[in-house]
Amino acid sequence: MVNQVPFGLILTSAKQRHFTPMTEDDEQITAMNTPAGLGEALLNSASDAIIATDREGRITFWNPGAERIFGFTAADAVGQSLDLIIPENLRARHWSGFRHTMATGTSRYGHGDLLSVPGLTRDGARISVEFTIVLLRDGAQAVTGTVAVMRDVTKRFEEVRELRRRLAGADARSK
Repeated sequence: MVNQVPFGLILTSAKQRHFTPMTEDDEQITAMNTPAGLGEALLNSASDAIIATDREGRITFWNPGAERIFGFTAADAVGQSLDLIIPENLRARHWSGFRHTMATGTSRYGHGDLLSVPGLTRDGARISVEFTIVLLRDGAQAVTGTVAVMRDVTKRFEEVRELRRRLAGADARSK
């Protein structure tokens, strides 16, 4: 399977073929805190999308949640640019920030910040997604890519927009 992370290895690069064997300290932490199968269960979840990229913004990991939310299979998405799911009018801004992050190793987002942006599905529909992002680093701490955990919040976004519209209408009528 294209998206499988071998147990007992730590992903040290956005490229799935580059793993580092776990050290004794890593094994101790894993043994103490991580239930067996946790990583595989999370990565193969169909709830949230988990998408990894390399330094160039090419998709290197695409889980079943990403398939459900965006409509592309892993075979369709892996190897493609993130443009696959970024609306055209937002691409320049995205790539400017992405290149800055890859060059500097810093992002204005992170540490649990929840981002809200539009995304594109396979059929061209715009959806609202919220996500967190983590930088992937190699053994020398150089940035090798990103991982984002995304959730489709389109229904909630539309409900809030409708409530705001109704509230604005009620305010206008009361004046």
